[in-house]
Amino acid sequence: MKTLVITGGSKGIGKATAALFATHGYQVINIARSASGLPDVHDLALDLASSDLDAQIHAELLPLIKPSEALVLIHNAAQLRSGSLQATSGDELRQILDLNVTAPQRLNQQLLPLMSTGSAILYVGSTLSEKAVANSFSYVTSKHAMLGMMRATCQDLIGTGIHTACICPGFTDTEMLRAHVGDNPEVLEAIANGNGFGRLVSPGEMASLLFYTAENPVINGSVLHGNLGQIES
Repeated sequence: MKTLVITGGSKGIGKATAALFATHGYQVINIARSASGLPDVHDLALDLASSDLDAQIHAELLPLIKPSEALVLIHNAAQLRSGSLQATSGDELRQILDLNVTAPQRLNQQLLPLMSTGSAILYVGSTLSEKAVANSFSYVTSKHAMLGMMRATCQDLIGTGIHTACICPGFTDTEMLRAHVGDNPEVLEAIANGNGFGRLVSPGEMASLLFYTAENPVINGSVLHGNLGQIES
């Protein structure tokens, strides 16, 4: 048996990913505030931004993980807030970094001892892991940091048989994107027309990319963009 631990597996890309891994026989544990509603997924409501997350992982997550031939950890949960450099306070930035950057490292530290050859740590980044737009200061900062974490993870795990990658979705048809643009059809259409296929990426497409990456250690230290060929202005 193989095991997947994924954060934010109740909606969007995370839910599609949890479902896909489950169909391939993985034990799937979803860490999220809300339930996924997937019959073959164990939902665990941990507060990823909590100062006592380490204790929660030890007490509630670790006992659920069965002995596995491989353990895949996917850091998918993230918070997106609008706000410019000028409007973002230090406390607001810290709150985003706690969830988007620090929580993944807390999970890394406690799950690494359970990982053997064939395991993987995957980071779900963003188009904004390598570029920036205005009024997304904290999100851009955190996603750049996540890409750096992946590259550092790769170097520190050399020789362990554990591989890593940063998968960067383009504009994907998720609840988070729709909420961010106010579910405005005109804005969504304009966004969809910003790639070579004239549509939004589907969560299932990103799930397939994550599954392929998890199963193929040749993709180690790589940044993979799933954006349908984003048109650069």
